[in-house]
Amino acid sequence: MQLLNTLYITTADTYLRLDNDTLRVEVNHETRLRVPLHHLSSVVCFGHTGLSAPLMHRLAEDGLALVLLDDNGRFKARLEGAVSGNVLLRQAQFQRLADPAFTLDMARASVAGKIKNTRQVLQRGAREAKSEDEGKTLTRLADDLAASLRALPDVTSLDALRGVEGEAARQYFSGLSLLVRADQRESFAMNGRTRRPPRDRFNAMLSFLYSMWMNDCRSALEAAGLDPQVGYLHALRPGRAALALDLMEEFRPWADRLALTLINRGQVTAKDFVVREGGGVSLEPDARKAVVVAFQERKKDDINHPLLAQLVPLGLVPLVQARLMARALRDDGAPYVPFVAK
Repeated sequence: MQLLNTLYITTADTYLRLDNDTLRVEVNHETRLRVPLHHLSSVVCFGHTGLSAPLMHRLAEDGLALVLLDDNGRFKARLEGAVSGNVLLRQAQFQRLADPAFTLDMARASVAGKIKNTRQVLQRGAREAKSEDEGKTLTRLADDLAASLRALPDVTSLDALRGVEGEAARQYFSGLSLLVRADQRESFAMNGRTRRPPRDRFNAMLSFLYSMWMNDCRSALEAAGLDPQVGYLHALRPGRAALALDLMEEFRPWADRLALTLINRGQVTAKDFVVREGGGVSLEPDARKAVVVAFQERKKDDINHPLLAQLVPLGLVPLVQARLMARALRDDGAPYVPFVAK
């Protein structure tokens, strides 16, 4: 497997065009970047971006996804070429929806992966806490998440499972701000998870990072031949990539970790955000670039994949997990095992 690049366009009023076998990026009619198409896996545009029709045709022909997001990273549209993948695999994916036991097992695995990884974030924060009281609070929250994990095997319905997941998320986010450096907490105060739009700087960072992980998870599922719209934990709705959301659950803590790193190192500060009319908060264009660069660099980190028992670049883990999902759909004896960091 090769870790190809996703090209993120964050500068307003950028124009993209095809130049032979190269994507050319123009700002104010000046060429700022040329990228060979064979180096790319997808192109993601934030905000107002212009594109030439020849480029869109070429991206579709080459199987390179074009994703359009608003300034906050909210999904707007996606251009894709012909559907690829094994039709029998997709048929199995659809048929599995009629199996309540399988559906619940897949959904339970997604929730377990998310809770295990979020618990590790809190445990690490407890070990590094500067205050004994804060360390105890984080340890208590990590213990609460352990209790949520112990409750998962006894859950008998999707609604009950979603209830456990929701309560675990509430506990997790109640302590996440304690992991922010003390002198940055006022600027990055967080009162739970808010979105559409985010209501504070921390949530704006998380939404932006989640949108990039979402794109990677959706692309990984398509590469594995799966339909990203047909999931098991998230309810099916028109236009909702439910399976991509299922897969992304186990990667959300990686976005949280990166957000904390950028804040605590001062790479992103309070002045890098704008409060819009109505109270929504978003990243300034230059800050978006810094976050994208950090995200791309983080994906190059080698991670010890517990199931493969080998080092894998973090950016390839969604593709590994998508293939494990495909295996679980084809083989009753191969349950899906979520990715849990060590």
